[in-house]
Order: sequence, then structure tokens, then C-alpha cells
Amino acid sequence: MKTESNVKTTRLVQIALLVAIILILAFTPLGYIKTLGLEITLIVIPVTIGAILLGPVGGAILGGVFGITSFIQCFGMSAFGATLLSINPWATLIGTIIPRILMGWLTGLLFAGLRKTNMNKNVAIALANLGGPIFNTIFFMSGLVLFFYKTDYIQGFVDYLGTNSVLSFVIAFVGINGLVEAVACFIIGTAITKALDVYQEKSKKI
Repeated sequence: MKTESNVKTTRLVQIALLVAIILILAFTPLGYIKTLGLEITLIVIPVTIGAILLGPVGGAILGGVFGITSFIQCFGMSAFGATLLSINPWATLIGTIIPRILMGWLTGLLFAGLRKTNMNKNVAIALANLGGPIFNTIFFMSGLVLFFYKTDYIQGFVDYLGTNSVLSFVIAFVGINGLVEAVACFIIGTAITKALDVYQEKSKKI
């Protein structure tokens, strides 16, 4: 059986590996699918996996790393982010980092809460992997609307999409992007999380 010290070391290694994956995805073409507006990001997958396997704190840490890489993207790597940065740097900083921390933290809480209901573990894993990208989209779009909705830049999207309310703008702007992000995390994230969970449970018995 593993000692408490070994368990802590294993958790640190797991966090480090997931951070490395986030950085690879963030700074290579693998992590973002560029579109006209909101980018489809696959980085939510390792954050969600970490939140499930390592708990809310682990999810918040990984979400924070995700958020920092998102802010760095605004310095020339993302046309959308760069425009937001030029409009309001502080709002861009808050809007890219805080939503991702909350996403990771709440995904961990969601999984823990589902498990307390005696729900089947695999079902809880699948639902949490669906919850992660949904949280990410909700929190990011909330920040975008709060800080930038009335700017000429976002109003240009409002006019282009032909929306007449904040809610209709959010739905139209997220559109297929949010759906693809959620489906990708649900399928890929669930499969990987289940495999890692099996390995983790076996390793505890060694």
C-alpha cells in the first residue's frame, strides 16, 4: 500500500504531467481550432480530467494554468484575444484567467457531488467531462459580455449575427463552436479519464 507521502508525490507528478500537456496544447496548433470568433479549445480536456482525478483544488490549479496560457495567446497568437487586449488589458486578464480557475474548481466539485449521490462512477465521470466545457463556455462568455459587450468590436459581431439581446448573442456566438468543444471533451475526456482512473485504482493497491 502506498504511504501518504507517496500519494502526495504521485499527485504532484500527475499535476505536472497535465500542466505539461496544457502547455503543449496551448503553444502548438493542437490546442486551438481557429474560427471567425470564439476559438474551439481542446485545452479544457486535461483540465477536466485533472479536476476529476485530483479534485477541485487540482482542477483550479490546472484551470489557472489554462487561463494564463489563454492570456498569453492575446499577445499576437489570437486575433480575437489581441483585439480584446487592446480594448481593455485588465478586463482581458480577468476574463481569461478567472473563468478557467472557476471551471476547473467547479468541475471537481461537480464530480465529487455526483459521487456522493452513489451515482455509478463511470456515469459521474462522463457527466463531469460534459460539465467542464459547459462551465468554461458559460464563465468565459459571462466575462466577455460583462466587460466587452458594449464595445464597438463586440457590437460588430452583434450586428453581423443579427441578434437583438445578450442571450441571443451568446447562443449565436458560441454556436457550433461550443457544441464541438463539449462533444470533444465528453468523448475524449471520458475515455481518458476512465483509463487513468482504472490505472490509479490499481496503483493504490500496490
